[in-house]
Amino acid sequence: MNGNNKFIVSILGIIALYIITITTTVGITKEIGKTNVTSEIKVKEVAIEREKEQEQVLPLKEIKVAEKPSKKNYAYTINYKTPIYSEPNSNTQKDSLKKAVRVEVLEEKVIETPKEVKVKKDDGTYEVETNIEKSFWKRVVYGKNNENREGWIRTGSLTEDIHKVIPSNLKNIDFTPVPKKEYPNNPKVDVKGIYLTVNTAASSKRMDELIDLAKRTGINAFVIDVKEDFGKMLFRTDAELKYLGKNDKKYPIADINAFMKKLKDNNIYTIARIVSFKDPTYAGKHPDKAIIKRATGKPFTNSDGVIWVSPHDRYLWEYNVAVAKEAAKVGFNEIQFDYVRFPASNGGKLDKELDYRNFNGESKPETIQKYLKYARKELEPLEVYISADIYGQVASSGDDMGLGQYWEVISNEVDMISPMAYPSHYGKGVYGIAVPDAEPYKTIYYTTLDGVNRNHNLTYPSQIRPWLQAFTAKWVKGYIPYGKKEIEAQVKALEDLGIHEYLLWSPSNRYGIVEK
Repeated sequence: MNGNNKFIVSILGIIALYIITITTTVGITKEIGKTNVTSEIKVKEVAIEREKEQEQVLPLKEIKVAEKPSKKNYAYTINYKTPIYSEPNSNTQKDSLKKAVRVEVLEEKVIETPKEVKVKKDDGTYEVETNIEKSFWKRVVYGKNNENREGWIRTGSLTEDIHKVIPSNLKNIDFTPVPKKEYPNNPKVDVKGIYLTVNTAASSKRMDELIDLAKRTGINAFVIDVKEDFGKMLFRTDAELKYLGKNDKKYPIADINAFMKKLKDNNIYTIARIVSFKDPTYAGKHPDKAIIKRATGKPFTNSDGVIWVSPHDRYLWEYNVAVAKEAAKVGFNEIQFDYVRFPASNGGKLDKELDYRNFNGESKPETIQKYLKYARKELEPLEVYISADIYGQVASSGDDMGLGQYWEVISNEVDMISPMAYPSHYGKGVYGIAVPDAEPYKTIYYTTLDGVNRNHNLTYPSQIRPWLQAFTAKWVKGYIPYGKKEIEAQVKALEDLGIHEYLLWSPSNRYGIVEK
């Protein structure tokens, strides 16, 4: 074949390949999560008037992944009390927002206002000149107190950069929205749960009693210690052997499969509680990972004497998540990370005295976020949900309280967020309540409303599922006994905010007060 013929054949081959390609192209599209509905629920007015901020909530229905929203023009309030006006250049203030509240900008407007001023001339006389003053405004929509509201804000009161209005230790935080999944083989439920210790779980008699309690009441979920406060395990795991170098001879639950089957047969939604960074057992095997006092080099403990491990320790991350994976594989519906924080340090005042072994130079919130991101990435393939317990006051705090717990950071990463909203844990005068323990409805209402409003700063917020008080706090001055009435008051506060999930905490696991 001569050169000309080879050239012609090559050209024909290219044309043929092009025709085949364009005629066999197929576009396949699959809609996922076409739910973007705002739940607008009128909140019930209560005695003490307070102002809160919130944004649109995107509830999940029977979907696999929340749909990626259309791009919106968001901005954040700069001032601690940003006024909202009914009209631009108006003197009528209709509302106000706290600092760092997210709003959606719908429209921008420049208002030109003529203003007459007297100007002195060279000859000493005056003449009137008309100047044009310009003011810049933005029409915004925002969520507050479970309502979508609209108004006008001065442009100078807003910024598009969230990092300009949040604490400096959040500068490295990734605020990319994290869509929440729902797994068809692990459907979500409106959880009404109770907490069970390892010892309770190991008692067949107690478990039968609690299952019967669930049948008689609205209880439908058990939060069970899988890795508890002292690092002890509920059942034998390969993770413990790998990361601690040993397994115990006996475990509270010898046959975890039979244990889980019984719960499933009785329609109990199961949540594996895994204590993250409070672990003296792990610290005993890895003393170089424990938080220590700089002055003595000895491990740091709180008043309970329990040793804490550095939340910066990636090896502990691996261990906790490995335990979580085994819990998911035996059938737990959800992994709940407790003590997912740094130890209470009096608002960070103890930080100079402690060595957190922070070799990467990370801030506390940054480390907590990375831990939860890692857990989510590793656990997603097992189709198990993840949740996190946080201090109840985090929702009302403008910073991370020295714990590494900043509301928007954690709510963005997990499926469910559980503030420990025990009224007995709030100081006198909080929310204007003399003794919060004696006012369970108001205390739960106000602290949860702060969380609801904080969630509206996120595109994909977690479901709020608070821990409620199911015990009597006799150490609180002015306390009241807690029983069915007080539990119902707390639940009612949540329902008035459109929240239908909760967890009951009783350290002794005595839940008879649910019924009397």
